[in-house]
Amino acid sequence: MMVHEPQMRMETLRNNSSNKRKSSYRERRSSNIEIEKVEEVDFSGMALYSLPTTPNLMNIHKLDLSNNNLESIPESLTARMLSLVVLDVHSNQLKSLPNSIGCLSKLKTLNFSNNLLRSLPKTIENCRSLEELNGNFNQLRQLPDTIGFELLNLQRLYVNSNKLALLPYSISHLTNLRILDVRLNCLRSLPDDLENLINLEILNVSQNFQYLVSIPYSVGLLMSLVELDVSYNKITTLPESIGCLRKLNKLSVEGNPLVSPPLDVVEQSLQAVKEYLSEKMNGGHNNKSQVAPKKPSWLGKLVKCGTFNGPIGGDGPRDERGAFSASDYRSIDGLASPKYMGMFSPKRLFSPKSYFAR
Repeated sequence: MMVHEPQMRMETLRNNSSNKRKSSYRERRSSNIEIEKVEEVDFSGMALYSLPTTPNLMNIHKLDLSNNNLESIPESLTARMLSLVVLDVHSNQLKSLPNSIGCLSKLKTLNFSNNLLRSLPKTIENCRSLEELNGNFNQLRQLPDTIGFELLNLQRLYVNSNKLALLPYSISHLTNLRILDVRLNCLRSLPDDLENLINLEILNVSQNFQYLVSIPYSVGLLMSLVELDVSYNKITTLPESIGCLRKLNKLSVEGNPLVSPPLDVVEQSLQAVKEYLSEKMNGGHNNKSQVAPKKPSWLGKLVKCGTFNGPIGGDGPRDERGAFSASDYRSIDGLASPKYMGMFSPKRLFSPKSYFAR
């Protein structure tokens, strides 16, 4: 017994060592399996300036890098996340997105709001599964020209609080778009062919302030539109076609120098606005104006003041029907000064609201 005791101890140690190695191997193997099965990685709110070394990212479906101090995303990172569906990098210090983002063919949601981006990489057009794009609170000056031709599955586009002066024409091809939020930009106009946005339910172009002076007639052809916000711009006239929007139940127009519809109509109700615009489109308001007493035309006034070879039908003061004496008018020579030169341009003379209609 004494002779074999060391051998038995040695066997016991060997068995224990072997068991430990097997156990360690099983743990590592189990850990690798768990890593491979991970679908979400959350690095949000960790004050990161750079990304930590990450394991195999091939099977990750959601990556949250929000609320950090990241200034860039490595090209190699997005190139490896081929199964990624949601990428959230909002509230960082990003000045650009990697070109390799175009590799994310399964990406459906991209949130890069509250960063420092001035433009988007053209390769973003390859993310053809995108349904939501959130670029609020950046410094975007333009969107890729052909973005609307490629991102045909896009349903929600948020680019408010940027420096956009124009939206690309291709935006009108986003036939699945339901929400378009472009408030708080520097927009000077909207694309003309908005009627192609057949599923658009919410359109917000408010707070472009002095830049946006009109909206296209095609806005009134958005038959799915439920909410329209054009408040705090420089719009004087709403398109008459808005009267045709049957599903529209919210219209915000405050903060505009509106002339048509007039303020008293706007203050009544949305239905009153719709009726006013519909009636105007059908010529109702024009007919009413024809019933009213006819005012002297600008041509008659010019004739009466002697501009066309002297007054016709007698001299001297006119009667109470609205005629004026020649002394009430300046001669055309007097109006030839630089101050009044624009008054006799063809555009002025043949405008329904001439300088002479007082």
